[in-house]
Amino acid sequence: MSESRTTADFWFDPLCPWAWMTSRWMVEVEKVRPVDVRWHVMSLAVLNEDKLDELPEEYREMLATAWGPVRVVTAARQLHGDEVVGRLYTALGTRFHTKGEGHTPTAIREALEDAGLPVSLAEYADKDTYDAELRASHEEGISKVGQEVGTPVIAVPGADGEQIAFFGPVVTPAPRGEEAARLWDGTLAVASVPGFFELKRSRTQGPDFSNL
Repeated sequence: MSESRTTADFWFDPLCPWAWMTSRWMVEVEKVRPVDVRWHVMSLAVLNEDKLDELPEEYREMLATAWGPVRVVTAARQLHGDEVVGRLYTALGTRFHTKGEGHTPTAIREALEDAGLPVSLAEYADKDTYDAELRASHEEGISKVGQEVGTPVIAVPGADGEQIAFFGPVVTPAPRGEEAARLWDGTLAVASVPGFFELKRSRTQGPDFSNL
């Protein structure tokens, strides 16, 4: 008898290195637990558009360029289907973060090639053609956890039929093998407690992509 599988919905902004790290952990979780990841976009630009005056200048400058990559992913989904989202995210994240190329127009075009998608999709970085769909996807994810968090957001079905959703986990480097499995089991255990809200400690290192 085959083991029933769980779908984990994962909302990401391709610019975020921490979301990238978590996403690579989730790819590992698919190998060690009966889990299938379904990928969705959210947007740091949308999340922060009403509070730009409160943010550091460096972060505001980053957000000014944040529309491009997520617009390209949204256009790819609209024009080529849901199944290309994870593949394109992997290609973008590998170039942006693992290879350290940054979210440049060249990196976007080459990531599209890597994902087997038309390079012409890069033109949507500067177009608002699918911004309504982008905002809808963002709202679907962020509404599950509240406006005080960022990317990624993960949601899974709970035992009682209610969805369990949470931000994070923030972890580096991406756990592998049994460590990835233990983190998944533990994350679900705490997130499934209705009154549980936060478990946190100060970050002592930046994203480590060495095992990706």
